[in-house]
Amino acid sequence: MSTEDKKDLIYMDVPAGRVVIRLRPDLAPKAAERLRTLAEQGFYDNVAFHRVIPGFMAQGGDPTGTGMHGSDLPDLPAEFTNKAKFERGTIGMARTSDPNSANSQFFIMFEPSPHLDGQYTIVGEVVEGMENVDKIKRGSGSSGVVNEPDRIAKMVPADKAEA
Repeated sequence: MSTEDKKDLIYMDVPAGRVVIRLRPDLAPKAAERLRTLAEQGFYDNVAFHRVIPGFMAQGGDPTGTGMHGSDLPDLPAEFTNKAKFERGTIGMARTSDPNSANSQFFIMFEPSPHLDGQYTIVGEVVEGMENVDKIKRGSGSSGVVNEPDRIAKMVPADKAEA
């Protein structure tokens, strides 16, 4: 695979194995660039999946593991589209009630969730390794908070990864 073919791919290693993410700059150029930049900086390495709700999604990207923080970079504007849908493997940008508050946190869908369509920025999709996402430790209760959560071992743009 050429470097050009890899420019929108991210490798994310979780306890069960590798997950390959295809960023969607065609849908969300600012959010796609943010995930790529933070992955390149090693920001996501050892970051927890702090909120995991069975049948819904796994959320990570907060360096404190509390779900209350992000990177030092400014928050991003919403990049909603009616074209893309939240299906199994879709990756969305987590945010507060303010649509323009996405920063570093993201979530991966276990199942389709049409109620999120047009409400959250879709930044990418899992193209390989969804079975490894399925094995991420689940949380409890309606909030899905995880005790002793699984962590991202390493997350790096494919074109920057060691062969």
